[in-house]
Parts: sequence; structure tokens; C-alpha cells
Amino acid sequence: MKKTLQFGALAGTAALLLVGCASPSEPAGSPADTPSEAPTATSGVRVAVGYEGGVLVLGGDELENLGEFDSEEFIRLNAAGDGRHVMVTTSQGFQLLDVRAPELRDLVVPAATAGHVVTHGGLTVLYDDATSDTTIVDSAELAEAAGELPDAEVVPGVTAHHGVSVQLEDGTLLTTVGDEAARSGIRVLDAAREEIASNDQCPGVHGEGTAADEAVVFGCENGALLYRDGEITKLTSPDEYGRIGNAYVSESSPLVVMDYKDDPDAEGYLLTNIALVDTAAATLEKVALPDGVAYTFRGIARGPAGEAVLIGTDGKLHTIDPATGEVTGSLPVVDPWEGPAEWQAPHPAVKVAGDIAYVTDPADSEIVAVDLTTGEIVTTVELPHVPNELAVVS
Repeated sequence: MKKTLQFGALAGTAALLLVGCASPSEPAGSPADTPSEAPTATSGVRVAVGYEGGVLVLGGDELENLGEFDSEEFIRLNAAGDGRHVMVTTSQGFQLLDVRAPELRDLVVPAATAGHVVTHGGLTVLYDDATSDTTIVDSAELAEAAGELPDAEVVPGVTAHHGVSVQLEDGTLLTTVGDEAARSGIRVLDAAREEIASNDQCPGVHGEGTAADEAVVFGCENGALLYRDGEITKLTSPDEYGRIGNAYVSESSPLVVMDYKDDPDAEGYLLTNIALVDTAAATLEKVALPDGVAYTFRGIARGPAGEAVLIGTDGKLHTIDPATGEVTGSLPVVDPWEGPAEWQAPHPAVKVAGDIAYVTDPADSEIVAVDLTTGEIVTTVELPHVPNELAVVS
């Protein structure tokens, strides 16, 4: 039955020809329990679902099973930004999952500790936490990759840390700074990879998002850093401890929705507040969610009109105005759920492609597709595995 929303210091750079290597488990590209007559197509939305030991590819309209592929026990999934691939994070690096074929390919961008994947301005930017090296690949060339990966620029890191980088359209590279003990801020490098700006007032720097006019935000334990028009601005949290770790952006909007934690001693991974950043006005505001609504880092995405959508522990998909934080609609999509004991454990996630939000339901091994323009559930499909990670390619 359909339900309706009820509105109420870096060194120089080096060129590297990336080479392929096989997965440490099943040979890359070999399907496990792939349907013998699985439908195939070269266009349309594709949904990749990670589960314990593998990854599943679904068609975006009917959520039909297009293929299953063996991988490692825990993998992370990120759209590669090329309209064709999902980056599967493994112990070997970033392995390419071709969701069009579908095929888990032999092509891997090597990384000792594969971390964040950022797509912007026609580039796919990969970060290795073990070295702090940044690998930059042309997304269009990645989409056309056949037997080998395209040339890539590798910007060597200085001190290893869990970090992230993003390159702007003029070649400016923003990258985090830190070491094994702590992370402190960002550096900005020009196209020649010379430092042109920096800020060390961002303890625990984590996450990145690029909004309209290439305004970039990074989360801190006491606010956020905003890079815009060549300048870095520190936006301070209203609480002494106001940790922001992830940014949920629309590149056509100056408004950014970020997660927010105000209790350093709180156990678990559930959050009850969000942060709203206006990159044009350079402001940051904390907003409390309605009573009974909590979420995790997997629980927010941006919709077709720039709205935020949040899957709450009450089982509802909430629509949120990114300017005010007001909940403008709520739709029951899954049963109420509790926070995970570990962040890696399966719990509901949401991703958006076009007008459709995809929500995983690990408790029932299902995935739900919601039309955000009509506020209706259009498809609910039972999965052969408990879903965990989620990525969409359009």
C-alpha cells in the first residue's frame, strides 16, 4: 500500500598509471549466486547494496536483482561520480564495481587504508588514510576505462591521518591536516600545488561537502570550516563541544545540512540535532529534531529541490527545510529501530537519485523506494541479504 507524506604540508605531485589487481576473496568480476536470467541495461539508476561478504546491484526502478558479487566481510560503497561505477572500499584499495554490466572488475586503485571518496567538478578524488596521499582521476576517463585505469595525479601526503580532499574547478586542492594522534584543520593548494591558505582551528576535522559556487565546508569538533572565494572562515558551534562530522549538500544550494553531536560522553551513534550552514551568509545554526527522532551518519540525504531527507529511529522518512530545520513532512517507511552498537553494523541508510529516495531496512532485509515529489512509497523489495552500505548511480 502506498503511503502519503503528512505535511505539517604537502610535497610535490606525481603522475601514476593505475594498475588493476584482483580482490583478495573471489576473483574480481566473478558473480556469486547471480540470477541466471538477470535483466541488464546500460542506462537508468542503479543501486548498490553492501552486505556481509559481498555487494548486490539492483535496478533503480523496480529494484530487480541484477547481480551479486563476493567481496570482503565489511566493505564501504561510494558512487564514483562517472555514471558507471561504485567504488568498493576493500583492504586492497578502491575496487571498481561496474553497475551497468554489472561486474565487480579487476581494476583497483591501490590504497593501504582506503578512505573517503569525493566527486566534484568532473573529478573523482580518493584519499588513503595510511599515507594521506590524494589520488585525482578524471571521472569521464574513469567511465571509459577498459582493461586498465586512466592516468591519475597523486598528491603525496605529509603525515598519515583519517582525512579527505576535494579539488575545485580551477585546480585548487583542499586537503585536511593531522596525524595519528589528532587532526587540526585544512590546507589549500593552488593548481601548481603550492600552499595558498591554511587553518588549524578545526580539531577533529572530518568530512567535506561542496555547495553552490564551490563553497566547501569541513566539520570540526567545535564547528566547521568554510572555504569560499579564496578565504577560510571558522564557523563556531553554539556549544563548547559541538562536533560536526559529515556534510549533506546540494551543489545548486548555498545551504548545507550537517550532523551535530553536543555531548562528548554520549554513548552510541545516535544524534538528535542537526547543524544548518548558510555558506553565503557564513552562519551556523544548531536545530533540535522533534522528540523521538534520532539518526546516524547514514541517515541524511538531499532531495531534488534541495530539501533534506532524514530516516529517523521512529521509522519515518522526514523532509526538512535546510533554511530553517523545520520538518515539513513525515512518511512511515520502516519499523522503528535502535542505534547500532558499532558504526559499521547494519542500520537504516538513505540515498537519493533524482526524485527517488532509497531507504534500507536491515531488520526486514528490505529496500524501500520513495517518490519525493509525490510523497509515496513506490516500491518495497525483499533482499537476499541483510543490507548495510548503500550507494546510487544515476
